[in-house]
Amino acid sequence: MAVSAAALFPTGVAHAQARALPDFTDLVDQVGPSVVNIRTLEKVSSRAQQGGPGEEEMLEFFKRFGLPIPNLPKQAPRQNRPQQQEEEQPRGVGSGFILTSDGVIMTNAHVVEGADEVLVTLTDKREFKAKILGADKRSDVAVVKIEASGLPAVKVGDVNRLRVGEWVMAIGSPFGLENTVTAGIVSAKQRDTGDFLPFIQTDVAINPGNSGGPLINMRGEVVGINSQIYSRSGGFMGISFSIPMDEAVRVSDQLRATGRVSRGRIGVQIDQVTKDVAESIGLGKPTGALVRGVEAGSPAEKAGVEAGDIITRFDGKVIEKSSDLPRIVGGTKPGTKSTVTVFRRGGSKDLQVVIAEIEADKPVAKANSKDDKPNASTAAQVFGLAVAPLTEAQRKEAGVRGGVRIEGATDAAARAGLREGDIILQVANVEVLNVKEFDAVIAKHDKSKPLNVLFRRGDWTQYAVIRANR
Repeated sequence: MAVSAAALFPTGVAHAQARALPDFTDLVDQVGPSVVNIRTLEKVSSRAQQGGPGEEEMLEFFKRFGLPIPNLPKQAPRQNRPQQQEEEQPRGVGSGFILTSDGVIMTNAHVVEGADEVLVTLTDKREFKAKILGADKRSDVAVVKIEASGLPAVKVGDVNRLRVGEWVMAIGSPFGLENTVTAGIVSAKQRDTGDFLPFIQTDVAINPGNSGGPLINMRGEVVGINSQIYSRSGGFMGISFSIPMDEAVRVSDQLRATGRVSRGRIGVQIDQVTKDVAESIGLGKPTGALVRGVEAGSPAEKAGVEAGDIITRFDGKVIEKSSDLPRIVGGTKPGTKSTVTVFRRGGSKDLQVVIAEIEADKPVAKANSKDDKPNASTAAQVFGLAVAPLTEAQRKEAGVRGGVRIEGATDAAARAGLREGDIILQVANVEVLNVKEFDAVIAKHDKSKPLNVLFRRGDWTQYAVIRANR
């Protein structure tokens, strides 16, 4: 006996369910024209020579050592020979969205990093060369500008109104496929995956090329910038992360005004307060940020902060977990006099600290040719690591005898807190001075056991434990 849907569900319920199903068509029409495709180009030096590459060097070698010069193909006169040339090669594809009608566009910093030329394509197929107004690697926000007017700008939404379970939509260029629309729900808010940003987690399908595109709520407002995915395969696995738009706007305002972002620092190395630590010192519950170390001459040292202190409040704001502290301090204007509340030897104490400024990110030196670029080692992929040799300049700048530079940190390494640019000094309690030594230690290590890593980040030497990917 067939049973109709009307018999199973009263008319009112069926109608309510039908109304609840999301329809994104109007949102696509509304926001779609504001989303752009971003292509980046990189200049690569090349030299076209008659007689083959390296011929002049070969002749010099024979002359220097008095060897008979072999019969080589006849060369054209030097003045007639092609000189070194620069070729523009595609570097990457990403997404962005129009922030203002006069051509200000927001995207991810990693989309435009290292680019010599940025090309922006609108939905009407018009293409513009863009100028990078500023990029902030710490928040992964960048702002570029094209010379155009009357463009359809997005509406910025209130992230505080965003609720877990709410429908959201993304538009971008995954794998270069322009104006691709995907949708899902907000899985979590305030997700801790970075030092300065609490990300929005969604199950919206995000893939390479979606980076920099907008996350849109059902009111047609942009609430985030699609930035990262969690993946073991390199493709979408149901977990995507977006930069909250309120944080992105604060960063973009500074980038547009000065081309850089100013953040505060006090010079402490912190860790999470565990239940055991809280009980042992009489704190009551595991809250705050445990001070593991205090930088010499830093604002924290001058204020009287000591290793072992628990920072529980900063300017009256409660520090629930350690990751709250760098965000709050980072958002404080350098030069500000702030109050730090610490729990020490059974009691709380207020200390006055003058906020210093975090040094701006140093631009990564670009290679002059393809041959100058180090090849990343793949020996440690099981731990989510790809490393490359340190250049002499990098070794001197860091003040280390040797080590290897992290070129990529994903999965297990990323979960352990490692990131690109860190310099690994020791693995499995063994000092490594180069990639060969690093590979040798990794090859011998039991992959079923955690791998301890000593690494340098800026002026700090830190310790991490990586548990291999399963």
